[in-house]
Amino acid sequence: MARPAEAMFRILKEEWAERGVDLDAVARKAMELRIETPSWAYANCGTRFGVVKDPAAPRTPYEKVSDAAQVHKATGITPAVAVHVLWDDVPDWADLGRHAVSEGIRIGAINPNLFTEPEYTFGSICNADPKVRRRAVENMKRCAEIGTSVGSDVLSLWFADGTNYPGQGDFRRRRARMEECLSEVYAAMPRPMRMLIEYKLFEPAFYHTDVADWGIACLLAKRLGDRAQVLVDLGHHAHGTNIPWIVSTLITEGKLGGFHFNDRKYADDDLTTGCMNPYELFLVFHELVTGMEDPNLRSDFAFMIDEMPVIKPRIESMIQSAVNLQEAYAKALLVDRKALARAQDENRIIDAEEAIRAAWTADVKPILEVARTRKGLDPDPLAAYRKSGYAASILKSRRPAEPAKAAGKRAQKV
Repeated sequence: MARPAEAMFRILKEEWAERGVDLDAVARKAMELRIETPSWAYANCGTRFGVVKDPAAPRTPYEKVSDAAQVHKATGITPAVAVHVLWDDVPDWADLGRHAVSEGIRIGAINPNLFTEPEYTFGSICNADPKVRRRAVENMKRCAEIGTSVGSDVLSLWFADGTNYPGQGDFRRRRARMEECLSEVYAAMPRPMRMLIEYKLFEPAFYHTDVADWGIACLLAKRLGDRAQVLVDLGHHAHGTNIPWIVSTLITEGKLGGFHFNDRKYADDDLTTGCMNPYELFLVFHELVTGMEDPNLRSDFAFMIDEMPVIKPRIESMIQSAVNLQEAYAKALLVDRKALARAQDENRIIDAEEAIRAAWTADVKPILEVARTRKGLDPDPLAAYRKSGYAASILKSRRPAEPAKAAGKRAQKV
């Protein structure tokens, strides 16, 4: 007897075949999606007001990698973990890379820390002090070397550089320092490593940020060369910004390097991907799929999640985000692009929008359930993780030991 998902898949397959969409191909491509989860999302994290401590949080980079591996075991689409060179620093990076492989994943993008150290109070590569700029450059060059030792080909850069008050810094001189520093790092990167430049509208610099938007990041990437591209973070835009249009423009320019997927309500990011604006996420993937289907355009996109779940169970939150991304991608694959193009060319606006909405409103869960089953995975990733017993095992092994009870006041003193 056919399982419900398989029976529904057969029905949907016939329906979508009439629109020229091959559901078997959609299922296959959906499982070929590759997403990195961030090591920092598994650790204790918080907000400006405090850190929410999880007794099962990983204590070492090795445990972070092991937690990330559980997400891939459940989803089949998260085979890499992005690392942060400060929070994840280890004496032997190659050994951490081997540990990742033993867990069934690999080390992904390398993220230098260029913002938390006291020396970076007034910026890193835009700092007026050449000693601080030198430290930042050497930090990034070391990260490129670390990438080589672990098999990573992505150096992901975000800068907190900016000013808080008018007159605090000279815009042009800061820009010149930035270009000089990035040019040195770019020249030192081994092939085929890519430099992805992230931008952020504000915070912690409130008067101006040196890399405030996609345009500045794109200009820098063009100055540097083919292996420099822009990283789009879904949470780092002004309200109302048309992110799908930005994505389309960067694809056309050959400068879309990748994403930090997340979501936001007011400012910044850190919310579960797709929890606030799933339609926008789908429209982003629509532009991505359109670009990937054009053989004349670059499509070596690095898909990375950048969230701090804070009050959610960390591993479950990453599974939830990965599934949301896969669903958005699957829906984008359903768009009848031929019908859409005809409607666009003939200015049939309603028909064009309906072609998009037909894919957006489709139920792709049966498609993904069948796709996972074909790969030997549980059709429900979250349920699979919960049944694995991993959460209980790490809670037991990582929970701080209870202090031994002893009689007398002296025994109670620490």
